[in-house]
Order: sequence, then structure tokens, then C-alpha cells
Amino acid sequence: MNFKRLLFVFLVLPLFGIAQNDVLFFSYFKGNGEDGLHLAYSNDGYKWNTLKNDESFLTPAVGESVLMRDPCIIFGPDKQFHMVWTAGWTEKGIGYASSKDLITWSEQKYIPVMEHEATARNCWAPEIVYDDEEKQYMIFWSTTIPGRFPETDAIGDDGYNHRMYYVTTNDFETFSDTKLLYDRGFNVIDGSILKLKNKYVLFLKDETRWPDPEKNIRWATATTITGPYSDASEPITGNYWAEGPTCIKSGDKYIVYFDKYRKKEMGAVESSDLKNWKDISEKISFTGGVRHGTVFKVPGNIAAKIIEQYK
Repeated sequence: MNFKRLLFVFLVLPLFGIAQNDVLFFSYFKGNGEDGLHLAYSNDGYKWNTLKNDESFLTPAVGESVLMRDPCIIFGPDKQFHMVWTAGWTEKGIGYASSKDLITWSEQKYIPVMEHEATARNCWAPEIVYDDEEKQYMIFWSTTIPGRFPETDAIGDDGYNHRMYYVTTNDFETFSDTKLLYDRGFNVIDGSILKLKNKYVLFLKDETRWPDPEKNIRWATATTITGPYSDASEPITGNYWAEGPTCIKSGDKYIVYFDKYRKKEMGAVESSDLKNWKDISEKISFTGGVRHGTVFKVPGNIAAKIIEQYK
């Protein structure tokens, strides 16, 4: 690490209240996801700065539609960044790639997580988390299988009736059988899991459209990462349609970011107890066109290099 980067890590980052190895990044897509992965960073969780002039860091290369929507990134215990994404509107699998520095990426892989379901319509909004207890990764997403949950077949847009599913893996080469993660009797999508001391919090979107639209963000809890998860809470978002929740704990506050997709802008709510939520959308600042992102933490030495090169 050169002298300039050392100054950034040890002197500049602490001035903004960010730990030396704890810089906030945000992965997102723009448009339909044609150009791939976009990245931003923040010194405080409120103002987000684009990197690389808001150009793509990685162009999609897998799936029939060759898209990179809903990119989700985590930094694993193997010191690698692992990313999954929606590869297309009608795919039965998802995209995957890894990186040591968020700049150079591995060859992209298509993971056929729902190929065994002949009538599956999609695999949308995959997320990845690490299970400390089982020492493995869990990838989860939402899929519609017509007729699988007939009681809610008529409540979604265009016949979509999602439930959440998951697989686990140690090496991203072999995967467990696909299992059901969340079904509480309603159309659900866009899951995101936050690990707390003694429980897991699953943020989700109620995708009910008919007869009365929900289109809001709620949460559920479990004592193990694979559930079973509780019934969903009351909505934590307001009188607008929201999707793509992603949460970070900053100090004593939980911040959930989400896409106000009809308004074409990002929103956020904040809480100190996960029960009482305050809309802080006016406090956050993103570049225009940000779609469905994921907040994650990047070690300070890696963050310093990419910010120095691409800010």
C-alpha cells in the first residue's frame, strides 16, 4: 500500500466515522441491467458517491437475456467478494462471479437453481449471505411456479405468484437441492437478510397487486438463517410502491434502503429497535437512475484502492 493510500485509510476514513476496515459500498444496476454492475460508496450511509463516472464495472455475459439486474455482493471469510444477480426476466437460473478487489472479476457462471422445475417462470432478485454457524453460503431468490400456491395465483401482476427459495454451497461449484425459504400465504419477493446477535431478520416485499395493492416492505425473523421465518410485520414503508430492500446497521440505527420504482428514486427508513420506523428519504442522496441495490461493507485497504482509482 502506498503512502497516499495509507493516509486515506488511517486518517481520512476515521474523520467520517467509518472504521478503517468498514467502508460502505452500494451495488446497483441501471436501465434494464444491460451494461452490468455499478458501484457507489458512502462515508456516512446518507450521501452516496458514484464510482467510475457511474460506468459499469462488469458487463453481463450469462443467461439467455444477458442482463445483470439486482446485483448483490458480500465479502466472505475467504477474502473474496461474491456476487449474484438476476440474469434475465425468464431465466431458470442466476448469475454468479467473484472478485478480490471489485475491479477484476472471475469468469461469470450461470447457476441453474430452478431448472428442475419445468414450469418455473423466473428467478428474480437473488441475494447471498454467509452462514457462520454452518460455515457455508446461502443463495436465495424468488420464483413463480404456476399452480404451486393456487390460493394466491390471482393476486399478482401478470399471473406472477412468487415464493422464496434457497440453495447452500461451500465452493460455488456444488450446490444443495433447492428448498422453500419463505411462504406465509402471500406473493413475496426481494428478500434481504440481516444477521443480529441472536436472530436473523428477513426484509421482504409484499408483492400483492389484487384486489388491493400492497407493494411495500416488511420484515420477518428466525433463529436460524434458513428459517422457519415468522409472519411478516406491518409495512415499514409509506404510501408509495417500494421494492429491493437492503439493510445496514450504522451505530445504533438500522437503515433500510429501497427502490421507489414508480417515482424513479431511492428511499430509506431508519429505526433503533426494528419496530418503529422513520422515513429518512430526504436525508439520502444517490445519483439518478439507481435501481435495486445492495449495501455491503468493504475492507478499508480495498476501498481505498478502488476509491482512489475511480472516484
